[in-house]
Amino acid sequence: MKKHYQVLIVGGGSAGITVAAHLLNQDASLDVGIVEPSEKHYYQPLWTLVGGGVFAKEETERNEADYIPRGATWIKDAVDTFDPENNAIKTSSGDELTYDALVVTAGIQINWGGIKGLEGNVGKHGICSNYSYDTCESTFENIRNLKKGTAIFTQPHTPIKCGGAPQKICYIAEDYFRNHGVRDDIKVVFASAKGGIFPVPKYKASLERVIERKQIETKFCHTLIELRPEKREAVFAIMKDEQLSDETVTMKYDMIHVTPMMGPPDFIKNSPISDEVGWVSVDMYTTQHTKFPNIFSLGDCSNLPTSKTGAAIRKQAPVTVANLRSFLADKSLTAKYDGYTSCPLVTGYGSLILAEFDYDKNPAETFPFDQSEERYSMYALKAYGLPRMYWHGMLRGRA
Repeated sequence: MKKHYQVLIVGGGSAGITVAAHLLNQDASLDVGIVEPSEKHYYQPLWTLVGGGVFAKEETERNEADYIPRGATWIKDAVDTFDPENNAIKTSSGDELTYDALVVTAGIQINWGGIKGLEGNVGKHGICSNYSYDTCESTFENIRNLKKGTAIFTQPHTPIKCGGAPQKICYIAEDYFRNHGVRDDIKVVFASAKGGIFPVPKYKASLERVIERKQIETKFCHTLIELRPEKREAVFAIMKDEQLSDETVTMKYDMIHVTPMMGPPDFIKNSPISDEVGWVSVDMYTTQHTKFPNIFSLGDCSNLPTSKTGAAIRKQAPVTVANLRSFLADKSLTAKYDGYTSCPLVTGYGSLILAEFDYDKNPAETFPFDQSEERYSMYALKAYGLPRMYWHGMLRGRA
């Protein structure tokens, strides 16, 4: 195996493959290596609709090998440590790899153990979660089998991938209950650590109308810290000034969809390239590391102050590639990322609000109509258009 690469990419998920594809499309002579241990690649945004019974989970899975760009070397290993002073990383198998430039795209770590009683109980005792390939189908099993009682949907206080996903499955479940004549016998609760339903005022107003129409009970500033599966009880800590407090509330449930706590991958958190929290420390506009100029990072593992979504990565990747190529050519970095991200907020079967906004929480909409309105066309884009764009455009460096 080669030991040195012009560009070494850590992580072969959405961001890593997209960056590699853009790089090699622009310069096929570049020597690019991708460090990624997984054999499978998933289109995770569709797991919400798997949880709603719209798609089978198998439709979200592909072989990683089919998306490694032509000309890139796939290093089927994981990173153990970073040594940025010597332009090197060490892999789990003990190999040392060096680089001219490093791109860190390792995603976000799901901490299933962060909520007491969650790990090992998803799919049992009314507990479900869309946040893994192995568990997303358990959500629809719970939804379709619930005839009466209380259904709770949670959002934690930690950063998460796709910040709108916890409420999407709540709206879909409510729609299912209503369509199947059991809604009057089910209390639907959305319990979120956040202080409100959405950070952008335009979309917040629309979502508040959705919640009112659907008669969903909201519990803001509530973060799930413990499950008692045998009793079907959920313990929430109350957030005060965006911090966990000692005050707790216990709620009974018949089904509960849990969004687990998440954070930076451990191998990044404990490394010289992380910030004080554990994310890769980068300039918010150029994606270049704040200390090591030959390191770039984007996507969920970076500390870019925007929502962690695939749509954000689609805009970050071309900026990173342009600036990386400028760095390699010893030129100034001129490409800028404005914080664009997108949250396709499914509000039920066949309806969706497409939220798009920038760092300043200003709407940055694509279409020539008011995207804060619920539309079938935007639902169709989410369900059928965006997956095709992902597999055939974004991961090929074309979109």
